[in-house]
Amino acid sequence: MTAAPASPNPAPARPAGRPHWRRVLPVLVVVLMGGATATWISRPKPLAVVVAEIGRGPVSATVSNTRAGTVEACQRTKLSTIAGGRIRNLAVKEGDRVRKGQLLMQLWNDDQQAAQAQTLAQQAAAERRVVEACTTADAAAREAERQKQLAAQGYVGAAREDAARSEAAARAATCAAVKADAQLAAARVKSAQADQERTRIVAPFDGIVAAIVGEVGEYSTPSPPGVPTPPAIDLIDDSCLYVSAPMDEVDAPKLQPGQPLRINIDALPGRHFEGRVRRIAPYVVAVEKQARTVTLEADFKPPPPAGTLRVGYSADVEVVLQQRPDVLRVPATALQEGRRVLLLQGGQLVAREVKTGVANWEYAEVLQGLAAGDQVVTSLDRAGVKAGAHAVADSVQRPASAPVAAAAR
Repeated sequence: MTAAPASPNPAPARPAGRPHWRRVLPVLVVVLMGGATATWISRPKPLAVVVAEIGRGPVSATVSNTRAGTVEACQRTKLSTIAGGRIRNLAVKEGDRVRKGQLLMQLWNDDQQAAQAQTLAQQAAAERRVVEACTTADAAAREAERQKQLAAQGYVGAAREDAARSEAAARAATCAAVKADAQLAAARVKSAQADQERTRIVAPFDGIVAAIVGEVGEYSTPSPPGVPTPPAIDLIDDSCLYVSAPMDEVDAPKLQPGQPLRINIDALPGRHFEGRVRRIAPYVVAVEKQARTVTLEADFKPPPPAGTLRVGYSADVEVVLQQRPDVLRVPATALQEGRRVLLLQGGQLVAREVKTGVANWEYAEVLQGLAAGDQVVTSLDRAGVKAGAHAVADSVQRPASAPVAAAAR
């Protein structure tokens, strides 16, 4: 066998221990990409936070009641009959609207009606006697005048004139006596009428019947001294309403009649009523040793439409002590201890100190440290929310287009 001829230009031998770069480069790329991917996967995820955008609006400094207040009626009376007795007639039902002077309840009073009829008859008889006696007295007076003229002309003697004058005086006295009897009879009639009124309940003002205690045929008893019993009829004038609310004694020096306030009704969430301080009690109520309060009365200005509110609704009042109508403001939920806030800047939380002015539980006036458009974190209660943390906005609260009223002190 003949061997192949050797190549005239043999390939140079590769140096031992040196891999070809074309083979190493893909490996390096894979390693680098894998490391970057691992780093990206293992990096901490940014926190999701709620931020609010700083804007302008009204801020008020207010004081609020310590416990729930109550919507009260300007007039409310709990009526009972003066005398006790069996209920004969209930002229109204609960919820009825009544007019002043309208009969509400009547007790059995046949005996008093009979007594009144008797006094009316006596009064009529006395008045007839007055007519009779006084007519006779007038005639006697005219006769005495004629006898006087005749005596002056010498036609009759002095004795005849004296007798006529005496008769006229006696008849006049009789007229006066029967007039006194008639007045006494009239007084008896009024007394009998008053006795009947003791068994009747009439409305002292226009209003609505809130409650009735008793039914026809049952016995109604007025409250004896020192023994409270339920009233027969609870009457409310719901055309005039106000709010009575307990205020902390430490806030009492700040309160003055005429101050503006806001009224919030628990039964009407989202609705606010404007009002004014009407009265501040001149004494402190000590319901508990650690809860001393002063009662504040507030009027609705303007009054709410009829039927909007019910007497007895629970209510809260916020007396406005200071008000800034259009200032830069920060949500109170964004403020940390020491008047510091966390801003979301470039995906990172940055701490900043701010100087505030008038404040309440919803907003604080910004004097220094923030500018319109800054985004401050309001979800401070979320885990990991602190300066230096990476974060992303979960939601952004924009400034309201219309002024938002402050909700609390």
